Amino acid sequence: MSNTTAATATGSIAEPKSNVKIRFAPNSEFERELNKRVNAHFENTSNTKRDCLNMYIKSFLSISWVIVSYCLLVFAGLPVWGILLASVSLSLALNAQAFNVMHDAIHGAYSKHKIVNKLMGHWLDLIGGSSYQWHSKHNYYHHSYPNITGHDSDIDVGVFARFTPHQKKYFFHRYQHIYIWFLYGFLAIKWHLIDDFENYFTGKLNGHNIERPKGMDAAIFFGGKIFFFLVAFVVPSLYYPIPYVIGFYILIAMMQGVIMSIVFQLAHCVEEAEFPMQDKEAGIMDRTWVVHQIYTTVDFARGNKLLTWYLGGLNYQVEHHLYPRICHINYPEMSHIVEKTCEEYGVPYSSHGGFLDGLRSHYNWLRELAHAP
Repeated sequence: MSNTTAATATGSIAEPKSNVKIRFAPNSEFERELNKRVNAHFENTSNTKRDCLNMYIKSFLSISWVIVSYCLLVFAGLPVWGILLASVSLSLALNAQAFNVMHDAIHGAYSKHKIVNKLMGHWLDLIGGSSYQWHSKHNYYHHSYPNITGHDSDIDVGVFARFTPHQKKYFFHRYQHIYIWFLYGFLAIKWHLIDDFENYFTGKLNGHNIERPKGMDAAIFFGGKIFFFLVAFVVPSLYYPIPYVIGFYILIAMMQGVIMSIVFQLAHCVEEAEFPMQDKEAGIMDRTWVVHQIYTTVDFARGNKLLTWYLGGLNYQVEHHLYPRICHINYPEMSHIVEKTCEEYGVPYSSHGGFLDGLRSHYNWLRELAHAP
């Protein structure tokens, strides 16, 4: 069975538009029973898969947080210590908005109406990213092939670090568990200023051929970039010296990068996750798509309600990878169903009790790869 069929079984995603051909094993009784139980959960409760009231409330709060923080930072004439606090607030708010709003929307998990998902996904275009390219990078390559070296774009950072045992090792990787935290800070900056443009003009994403945005998609891509540069650099320069503007942009973006990187890596690049490889000639995996997701993904801090709210349920990564088109508001309740079903069918379900447990596991994994051949 292709990954297209397996993904459809859990309401997931379509096959990437690329030359990548990986096939997973056919679905089994486990996948059918899991889907049956999850569907029964929504049939027997008042919960809805999309268009959740709590999601709209979270959207209002996170977007308002961004707007208020930006206005305080730029227009309030704060002293230096106030500018620092406003910068921290804006950085946290931008990630909250991205985790909670655009992430669900681009997955189609925000609303049952495509136009609503598309509009809410465009918040990413306004804060420096590209909803079009995120859809290819994250929805296709990462969600289709998590932790498969050469296919999952989220575990490929070039020569800078080694996240899987199948990647080439360079001498400086020996210290990656020490220097990587600093490099994480450049994720947002690289994203804003380099990656999206490089992907557009080369038509490639981590070596994969991608379809470049055309027509309205291209207009939104460049329009979003222009808007971002205006609000990030031009408007603040009317009130502050240029060095201040550049310095606080770097501060805000580096905080964003560190937070985003850690959240994403705690789900996959940890000791408990697996990094399987397909048969190179046939492109066949020895597990079903669903089981592959569970083996390569780890939850963390499921009992921390504040963190769950802020991260948009990204600490429930197992549930998110199995059902990315279901709003993250439902993940805490769904996790009990998924974990119990996994236990009954002998499928290992991994979860770190707290955030620091996951962080420690990520550090240990980086250090292990730093010394492994």
